[in-house]
Amino acid sequence: MITQTKRNEIRQRIHVRIRRKLAGTTERPRLNVYRSLNHIYAQLIDDQTGVTVVSASTMELKIKTGGNVASAKEVGKAVAERAVAKGVKKVVFDRGGYLYHGRIKALADAAREAGLEF
Repeated sequence: MITQTKRNEIRQRIHVRIRRKLAGTTERPRLNVYRSLNHIYAQLIDDQTGVTVVSASTMELKIKTGGNVASAKEVGKAVAERAVAKGVKKVVFDRGGYLYHGRIKALADAAREAGLEF
């Protein structure tokens, strides 16, 4: 059985491999996702300048249960609305080494519905 720390090390290796190929620009920032057991976080990052353009999380939105698909949809919608307000329409999706499934997919779909293109 794989322990949680081992699983996180594997995920981080995958994330490094993904990040070799992905980079956010000023015109097209990177939509980064981090998923913990109880919360989910998303942020748009401009890697050229090293600046976080916008961010959203279940903690910041004061969602009581952040570890489910419904809250991931709310975070995806919130980050997309904030990005559109800042004038960002196109992004590069960085799944952070997680499988594109469940909460990660729900966040991405909600962000697309709210106006982001990726």
